[in-house]
Amino acid sequence: MTSQNQTYKLEEEYDPQSRFDNIPPEIEPEFWKHKKLEDMSKAEWELLCDGCGKCCLNKLEIKGKIKFTNTYCRFLDCQSCLCKIYPHRFEKVPDCRDIDLAAIREKPRWLPKTCAYWLLDNGYDLPSWHPLITKKAASVKEAGMDLSNRPLVCETEVKDYEDYLVDWEDL
Repeated sequence: MTSQNQTYKLEEEYDPQSRFDNIPPEIEPEFWKHKKLEDMSKAEWELLCDGCGKCCLNKLEIKGKIKFTNTYCRFLDCQSCLCKIYPHRFEKVPDCRDIDLAAIREKPRWLPKTCAYWLLDNGYDLPSWHPLITKKAASVKEAGMDLSNRPLVCETEVKDYEDYLVDWEDL
């Protein structure tokens, strides 16, 4: 058994920019503009994630609405906004959610307003700062759309999540 306060390191060296520098040739440019989510390949699906980290914030359902907190999963690296245990997240965090079609269409909405999956499924385009548009993983941080410069609290420090509710415009 591991301590909840144990420090984890990213399991493998990973450069987020590599996803956008090495897009396989079989992926069509602007695939998100003419493909439905359910028709996308695994590679296309993964490219839609902008790496903001917002889905790793803890949330509460209050009176039928999802309320975000500024508390984050203990496995989120708050500087890179990447999961430290991504390949094993479902084994180590029983309530970690897979971002699949069911999750995207779940009511009430628990994904942030800026989530590419949610946006595309609801008829919107990707935001101008999305890495598929800019070709730069850092554009999310540069636009202030990731969690890296926000006041955050690790879930291991929290007794009552209701004390940490936030109403950030992009959630």
